[in-house]
Amino acid sequence: MHGERPRTSITAWRPSVPGIAEVFHAHFTDHAYPAHTHDTWDLMILDDGAVDFALDRRRHDATGTANVLLLPPGVPHDGRTVTAAGFRKRVLYLDDSVLPRRLTGGAVDAPILDDAMLRRRIHQLHTALGHPGDEFEAESRLSFVRERLHVHLDALRPRTPGREANQLAVRLRELLDSRIIAGLSLHEAAAALHAHPTHLIRCFRQTYGLPPHTYLTGKRIDRARHLLLEGRRPADVATAVGFHDQAHLNRHFTRHVGITPGRYGRGGGYPP
Repeated sequence: MHGERPRTSITAWRPSVPGIAEVFHAHFTDHAYPAHTHDTWDLMILDDGAVDFALDRRRHDATGTANVLLLPPGVPHDGRTVTAAGFRKRVLYLDDSVLPRRLTGGAVDAPILDDAMLRRRIHQLHTALGHPGDEFEAESRLSFVRERLHVHLDALRPRTPGREANQLAVRLRELLDSRIIAGLSLHEAAAALHAHPTHLIRCFRQTYGLPPHTYLTGKRIDRARHLLLEGRRPADVATAVGFHDQAHLNRHFTRHVGITPGRYGRGGGYPP
């Protein structure tokens, strides 16, 4: 029928973030997955509706937006809609570098996790993954998602920053300051400073009051303001200060300064 909304909507991509094999967003109204397995972990949140699924021949129901579903690799599962409205889901397919396969048993026993903090962190990760150029932020957010999943699966508790926090934070800040344009990954920073990624982020936040990716973005915005007032084009400024492209600069610049780079640069440094 003309004008009828499509019954299925799917968006999928492979991000440039280590550990994430695929991002998958979908709206299904009448789809039923046959029994199958994945080589990856299936980390899913629902944005609407309900889904019925079997994992290792045990059926489960997931309804609403409060829970997180975690399906382990190599274990048969299916899935189907429950109501005529179907369901909307966002999925991250994670490889063994995020969760080792030895944790499979815990996920089979309890694939539905009632954890509001984990759900919020996964949502924030999806948001970062949707913006090219925000890979450092996405990698940081994935590190906290991984840590939270480990809390559920093998009861590992986060380490609280100790007396070394300030020194480690200063070293990370120096590293970020030396790589403002080129940038770096969280993995590179953690390896260079011999620290666990989430511990490194906590030390930095405790010392400076913001996470490393936010600090790096702020430094880039400061450089962009200087170049824009010199009359440089926003597209040129974006790459000159380390942003992915002009759209990436526009989004962060407007959030920080309250005006687009183009309008800011047209001021020319003179009052009206």
